[in-house]
Amino acid sequence: MGPVTDNPRLRERTRVFTDRHDAGRQLGVFLKTLPGIQNPVVLAIPAGGVPVGIEVAVALGAPFSLAVVRKIRIPGTTESGFGAVTWDGRVLINEELKNALGLSGPDVEKAVGETRRNVIERLARFAGGKSVPPVAGKTVILADDGLASGFTMIAAVQSIRRYNPARVIVAVPTASASSAARVSREADQLACLNIRSGRTFAVADAYRNWYDLEDQEVLEELSRVGGKQ
Repeated sequence: MGPVTDNPRLRERTRVFTDRHDAGRQLGVFLKTLPGIQNPVVLAIPAGGVPVGIEVAVALGAPFSLAVVRKIRIPGTTESGFGAVTWDGRVLINEELKNALGLSGPDVEKAVGETRRNVIERLARFAGGKSVPPVAGKTVILADDGLASGFTMIAAVQSIRRYNPARVIVAVPTASASSAARVSREADQLACLNIRSGRTFAVADAYRNWYDLEDQEVLEELSRVGGKQ
């Protein structure tokens, strides 16, 4: 299990960040205090992870790019997922949840196919069709705006391992205690400012100003670091 590094000043508090940029700046300052971060590259999960990751990259003076991962949505819902698909086609299924939902093989295949197509579309739209940059021997920092179930981030960690990084750090402003524990078993280190153990958890609860980023806003964010990465 990788070490969980959190900021006790912010633990359990809600509405602790103004917005994703504020969260990213605070996270970047926090990461600079951690030892052993050498030759870092920051990979953000779009959409919400992009402003967070950009601020982290600025703070560390690190290259920035994207790790396109999408949750596999539960049929009939718009937000909840039972797995994830990564930029290189890796599929991670939450088998326990899938079985609890009673999803059939065709249901799963259809949802996975839709998610694969969405990942390809996002790679084209946000990354010019490119996959992740070379990361062999580097410290990869995977950034997002928070961890709910953690399965999307776990899929990202498992995929990036195939590219032989020296170290994988997951950096997020907020996470549930259960997702923090789950992700820390996959990453070399989890850096999180706000870990909460309440009965309910929503990433949005850590932010005073929260909304889903539209594609155009993501493109505008990417233009800050030289356009599509």
